[in-house]
Amino acid sequence: MNYFRTAILLAGLTALFMGVGFLIGGRGGMVLALGVALAMNAYTYWNGDKLVLSMHGAQEVDERTAPEFYALVRELAQRANLPMPRVYIMHEDQPNAFATGRNPQNAAVAATTGLLNSLTREEVAGVMAHELAHVKNHDTLIMTITATIAGAISMIANFGFFFSGNRDNNAPFGVFGTIAMMILAPIAAMVVQMAISRSREYAADRGGAEICGRPEWLASALRKIAGGAARIPNPAAEHNPATAHMFIINPLSGERMDNLFSTHPATENRIAAPERRANGPWGSTGTRGGPWG
Repeated sequence: MNYFRTAILLAGLTALFMGVGFLIGGRGGMVLALGVALAMNAYTYWNGDKLVLSMHGAQEVDERTAPEFYALVRELAQRANLPMPRVYIMHEDQPNAFATGRNPQNAAVAATTGLLNSLTREEVAGVMAHELAHVKNHDTLIMTITATIAGAISMIANFGFFFSGNRDNNAPFGVFGTIAMMILAPIAAMVVQMAISRSREYAADRGGAEICGRPEWLASALRKIAGGAARIPNPAAEHNPATAHMFIINPLSGERMDNLFSTHPATENRIAAPERRANGPWGSTGTRGGPWG
């Protein structure tokens, strides 16, 4: 997905937010929603990484508190020609990880304790290489802004019904329009998240394979993470579903309807691609081996 198409989709998400404002408060509501969207984008640019990390209870670590994990990220960042990102650990049993930050100079990567405890060092390297590929591709700002706006759309849609009961409001379609908005707006936001996220995941898989030099490590990690995510709930993600597209694998429980609109490509397809690359020039039989053998 090129940046022009991504910009169009982000504009569509902002327009959807304005549409929700229009349905609730007419033209005044639309103008107010536009102002809120601009303010949210400005706030997210400077503080979105801190907001997302806080939502998931991530704690920053360093060479003293998590020496092996920190050293692993540092070596991968060097191979990717990236500045050293801030490194975080989330105390969640579900294996998963994500990256955030407005640019490579202000990036952060986070992994759950479930991921660090259940994957091999090589598999963790494949995962963190994938996240660093997001950083290198400048995906992290777009994904954080998308999460913020989508979350706001869901929130305002949930509150919209209460405004519809006010006789003096300017909602052009009344209570029925508001009910339709409550149902359709979050779905539309998820569809836009899908469009933005899915091809970026494939691109990060390719980039991660190049960074770590061993595509089979990522394939093995994806298989384990998908299995763990299906069995182990992630309470923080369930409370903040708009951030689901930031994770390497959808962290939401299969019991939720969110999976009908999954922001991630099919895991089977993602596993197949690096397995094919493992026999190519970036694999273990090629000219460039991984950093640990």
